[in-house]
Order: sequence, then structure tokens, then C-alpha cells
Amino acid sequence: MDVNRQRLRRDIEENAAFGATDAESGRGRTVLAGTEANREARDRFVDRCTDAGLEVSVDAVGNVAATWFPENADPEAAPVATGSHLDSVPEGGIFDGPLGVYGALEAVRTLQESDLERSLERPVTVVSFTEEEGTRFGGGMFGSSVATGRRSVDDALAATDGDGIAVEDALESIGYRGEGILDAGAWDAFLELHVEQDTRLEERGVPVGIVTTITGIAHATAEFVGEANHAGATGMDERTDALAAASEFVLDLETRGREHAAAGEGTAVATVGKSRVHPNATNVVPGRVELGVDVRDVEYDTMEAILETATTSLERLEAERSVETGFEREIDVEPAPMDRRCRNALERAGAEAGIDTLELHSGAAHDAMRVSRVTDAGMLFAPSEDGLSHTPLEWTDWEDCATATRVLAGALANLAVADES
Repeated sequence: MDVNRQRLRRDIEENAAFGATDAESGRGRTVLAGTEANREARDRFVDRCTDAGLEVSVDAVGNVAATWFPENADPEAAPVATGSHLDSVPEGGIFDGPLGVYGALEAVRTLQESDLERSLERPVTVVSFTEEEGTRFGGGMFGSSVATGRRSVDDALAATDGDGIAVEDALESIGYRGEGILDAGAWDAFLELHVEQDTRLEERGVPVGIVTTITGIAHATAEFVGEANHAGATGMDERTDALAAASEFVLDLETRGREHAAAGEGTAVATVGKSRVHPNATNVVPGRVELGVDVRDVEYDTMEAILETATTSLERLEAERSVETGFEREIDVEPAPMDRRCRNALERAGAEAGIDTLELHSGAAHDAMRVSRVTDAGMLFAPSEDGLSHTPLEWTDWEDCATATRVLAGALANLAVADES
């Protein structure tokens, strides 16, 4: 059993034309949910699924599901599902998301063309989730949050973008406001193929990664309130500088992140990636600063320990620098271990195909994280050149795309045998 590498490449390259952006190097695309580029990408995907004999449906929040019924499969059996997303970040790459969607479709076509079809006892569903990146409507993993019951349809449809346009209206405008709810809990299992977005596979020369755990994520806002004053007329001993206090906080958080990474397996990370400085003028001592904090690890206790350090740092800075501080957690997602049955299916598929695999964690969130809360889920990675992603420089070799898809196809076959459940 082997995949059609040229067909897979053609699917991804033609999809890359939708929302294509000018880039000095590489190939970029901007495909935000509910835009014309998103409609074009969805239309092509639906057409390709229909051409392959899959039955397509669209739910109320635009999740697209295309199901194949193998010759001897029980049409009422819980399907094995696989897929990812077609949306992108602004000026993102061409593989993040589409490899998982078109790799899933190619895996199905590979099974259709193989001798394995007659042994499959479950349907196989290919999924494209709405708005995984969260770029336009915020939050991330938008469609999968509805499919897993974490968010209601009404709440999701009422969400708005920065211009006040609601999800419902955006989906209506492109013809993808469907009916019903895609129920991920009704799937027997789910597998997601994605580019690694790191260098571990590339460094070890291994073509396929099998994910053990998807990291947990906590986002918080730290606020520092001092006193804005004239930069020239305010003496150094007379200042309550909010930015200086915030700078110490950044270093405290970085230090604790490094300590936990060194003490563990290097999976803990702590980042301050956003700042708002007020009044943000060169000749004014900053009076207020807001920082965006991102903490991740595969162990939730470690995340909590790092965040506890953040509050301790704020208490110290209040005492030493006379600033007022605040700390609010907006996102708190626990790590998501991948199911052992799905990992076994992927490992077996790699071994049967003579393809080396490597166990590793995911430092980024994916739809499989949501799905793992309601059914068995697994995830596999293809190598990313130089670890680059969310950029036009994102690149995964076409042969690596095909190799990972071959493992995906084998794993789907392993899971689609009813007595394997």
C-alpha cells in the first residue's frame, strides 16, 4: 500500500492558491474563516471528496465531514475520523492544516485503491474543522470546540470578529452555514496529521512523529500600574515606572520557565509575547503596562507552579517598586494525552510499512486536543524544515508528506477493523 505522492502534492499546491500572499521567500497564504479565500478552499475540498465517492455534510458552524463507506463496512458502526483545518494565520504557510485535511483524503483514496478495503468494518470520515487558528473569531479550535460539546452552537454563531461581523453571517455569506452538529463523541477514534512545527524529527532524521501528549496552555494578562510623568523632569528616585517593574516580571517568568524545563524533559515553556505600554511615548515615564503571558507544559502541575511564580513576582514588585498589579487568567487548558490504542495503531502502521517513527510531545494546540476529551484520539507529525511554521518559509518535503500519509492510511485501516476497538 502506497500513497499517490503527486496527487497529494497537487491537492496541497492547488489549495495554496487560495488566499495566496506575496512573499520574498517561500509560499504564503491568508485564509481566515468565513472569507472568500476560505470559501474557495472549502469548495475545492468538497469537490475532491465528492470525486472520491465520499458523502459530504456541513454542520451549523461550518465543520465539513466527508464519509466513506467501505464495501463490507457496517454503515451504522461508529466511524474512524481523521482530518485537520483549512484556515490559516495571516501570511501563514501552505502545510499547516491542509496537510492534515488532504493527507486524510489521500489516505482514504489509498485504502480505496488497496486490497485492504474489504477488511474494513467501519466507515472512515474525513473532517475539516472551522477556524482552528482562531485568527478571525478568536479562541482557536473553534469548530472542534462545538463538535466536542465544549461550546454551544448559539454561542459560537454569535461570536464576532473585530469588525463586529458574526460567525453566523460570515458562514452564510460563503454558503457554509449548515445544519445540525458534528458529534465527535460518536466517532470510534480520531487521528490528526500535522506538520511538526519543531526540529526534533529533522534533527534525528526520522520521517514520522507519534504524539504522546499535546501540551496544556494557560494564557493570562499581567497588569502594572505606576505613575506617568515627564522623562526629563522626573528624577530617577522619584519614579514609579510601570515598564521597569514589568521588565523584572518578564525575567522572573523566563527564569522559572528555564528551571522547570531543565528539571523535567524540556517541555515546559513560559513566554511573555505581548505588551501594551501606556502612554507609550519616548519622553514619558510609563504609567501602565499590560503583558500577555503564555505558559505550557505536558504536566499541568508544572504549569501551575510557573503561574504561582508569576503571582509571587507581582507581590514582590508591588513591595519593592510601589506599583499596583493585577493578574487574570483567560485561557486554562489542561494537557491532552493521546490514546494508547491510537498510538499503537500508528506505531503498527509504521512498522508494517518499514517506516521509522519517534514518540514526541506537541508544544502547540491542535483540534485533536479537543477531540481527545470525547473519544480516543491520536496524532502524527511530518518533519518541518528548520522547525518553521506560521510563515511563508514553512516547508515539509513532499516525500515526507507522502510518508506520513502512508502511516496515517495504515493506522486508519488498523482502527477501522471493528474488533480492534
